[in-house]
Amino acid sequence: MSPLTTSVFDLPDHLAPKADPTLIAGDERHLFAIADSLEQSIADLSNRIDAERKAPRRLGQEALERDMMVHQLTAELRALRRFGLDLCLGHIVTAENPEPVYVGRLGLMDSAGNQLLVDWRSPAAEPFFGATHANPMGLTRRRRYRWTGGRVGDYWDEVFTSDGFGGNAALDDQSAFIASLGSNRSARMRDVLGTIQADQDAIIRAGSGGALVVDGGPGTGKTVVALHRAAYLLYSDPRLRHGVLFVGPHEPYLAYVADVLPSLGEEGVQLCTLRDLVAEGSTAKIESDPDVARLKSSADLVKAIEAAVRFYEEPPTKGMTVATDWSDIWLSPDDWAEAFEAPEPGTPHNEAREQIWELLLTILVDKCEGDVPPAQLRKSLLQNDELRTILDNAWTMIEAADLVADLWSVPAYLRKCAPWLSPDEVRKLQRADAQNWTVSDLPLLDAARQRLGDPEASRRQRRYNASVAAERARMSSVVDDLIAADDSELLVMSMLRGQDLQETLVDESALPSADPDLLAGPFAHIVVDEAQELTDAEWQMLLLRCPSRSFTIVGDRAQARHGFTESWKERLGRIGFDRIDLAALSVNYRTPEEIMTEAEPVIRAALPDANVPTSIRHSGIPVVHGSASDLHSILDTWFESNSDGIACVIGDPTFRATTRMRSSTPELSKGLEFDLVVLVDPESFGDGIEGAVDRYVAMTRATRQLVILA
Repeated sequence: MSPLTTSVFDLPDHLAPKADPTLIAGDERHLFAIADSLEQSIADLSNRIDAERKAPRRLGQEALERDMMVHQLTAELRALRRFGLDLCLGHIVTAENPEPVYVGRLGLMDSAGNQLLVDWRSPAAEPFFGATHANPMGLTRRRRYRWTGGRVGDYWDEVFTSDGFGGNAALDDQSAFIASLGSNRSARMRDVLGTIQADQDAIIRAGSGGALVVDGGPGTGKTVVALHRAAYLLYSDPRLRHGVLFVGPHEPYLAYVADVLPSLGEEGVQLCTLRDLVAEGSTAKIESDPDVARLKSSADLVKAIEAAVRFYEEPPTKGMTVATDWSDIWLSPDDWAEAFEAPEPGTPHNEAREQIWELLLTILVDKCEGDVPPAQLRKSLLQNDELRTILDNAWTMIEAADLVADLWSVPAYLRKCAPWLSPDEVRKLQRADAQNWTVSDLPLLDAARQRLGDPEASRRQRRYNASVAAERARMSSVVDDLIAADDSELLVMSMLRGQDLQETLVDESALPSADPDLLAGPFAHIVVDEAQELTDAEWQMLLLRCPSRSFTIVGDRAQARHGFTESWKERLGRIGFDRIDLAALSVNYRTPEEIMTEAEPVIRAALPDANVPTSIRHSGIPVVHGSASDLHSILDTWFESNSDGIACVIGDPTFRATTRMRSSTPELSKGLEFDLVVLVDPESFGDGIEGAVDRYVAMTRATRQLVILA
């Protein structure tokens, strides 16, 4: 950024009293210093990246470390360039230190080592978010900025002691947070870091051990908490670095929140939906038969995958004679059993086959009598088709899709793997097109793929090993030629025979290898939003990816479309969690009271004990009821009166969406928010709990105005 030549503050005329130099001169000086430091930091990072890229090419581990360094520096540079002075959120003053401490999205020092900004996640910044008048956390005052076009367009002061600013406080009736609630929405979630509230911040900063459940109704900031907690944990717990997965309910939600974590300086978090965890997820349909969906939602059926795989891991019960050019070798059933026990626990089925094959060869070589060169014998055994065929039949390489399809097309196989199913349930689960996948199949496909592994993995590993061996042989030949041609007195070329130097001659990182599956895990921590919708089977997909059971689980039992009769502890304990803490959010910051007054009876009619949050603001705009024929005139009127903001029509699949006029279903609107929401024929959303939840969710997406058309 270029050096500042004008004031950092750009306050409108009606805020002229806030422009008093006694109130802002200190901030002005400090923000100018931040601008200078930012410019210098960006230049330094750019120079370091250029230097690393222009450095002589390195091999092996050095090349990997250099690439990681460039990646890290580039991420830091992007974070600094993403913001200008709005990197700074505001400042706090404590009773112990009269000098303001400035809080930023990132930490920042000047060239002399002075701390210009403390990272919002650091302990020093905690009072900026957590202090209240009931618990000031040592603060005497706090200031929050509102940035507009790279300059401070407004700011809010709070005092926590009687002397406060010594009579110079620029106080407002509304806090920065309340004032921001009515601002227009956009296609992406707004930046709300500077307005995190104390109840939200306490949850964000909670420890990462076990599962933390954040339960809260619409508008309580659950998604805000989930995203900022992910960034906080990455900063505060080194064990989680680059090991966090964030799971959202659907693709529109992921698009909506995509900018939040990068704006907090975190680009290493993987964001996905449950569909993304499985290759078949993108085309999977919704299960049409509710009885079949219920059966497949059980964790027990997912666990049946283990029995399905074990069916293909039975060692031969008969021995065999293996013929070689030197002698016949007897391979007994005990030898087969020993070989089948070779893989380490947890080794995927398809990858274990290579280990079994290697031990079989070792057993046969050890059994061979006479003076037989082991290398030649092993080479001969590698070409024994009968031995390979018997192993292939006993330990078959399987694709996950084929394994699950067999369950849905071979009743006897399903009965063997899931003996608790009744004959009628087995019949219900059979289908003509076994690989016509539904969303309910995804947990079983995922469990099968995790348990089986990649059938190509062992072949790739053999090719990789062969590439390394061939490259080493080639380099050894080159070394032989160099040594033979060396006529120096010290025979310096003979140093190339040193083992350490030999290792560096082959750049293994440049040889072909498989790209890792970024969503396969394991992850150190998983954040799940709208978690009330997950079935027991779907939870198994996530538990497989997080052995530590370190989770942030965000949801609202009253928004579960298929009901949620248990407590969170009962539900999570039943599916495999052992350490569960609960936190509740009860204040609705988003939805105006006028809308909640109409939404609350809708959900309480179906769920009398629903956790309905209390709204803290009024829009002054009543809920409008009308006819479906009024839809376009209502939208035209709103569009003419609002130059920005986002509207959404929920319940009319024929409505054509535009940039500022969205069209959605109740299910796909979950987690999103809009300035105007128009519900079309909400009674058609359905009966019972599902219909009530869909209406409740759709109504509470509005931040300003709700229109209901029958």
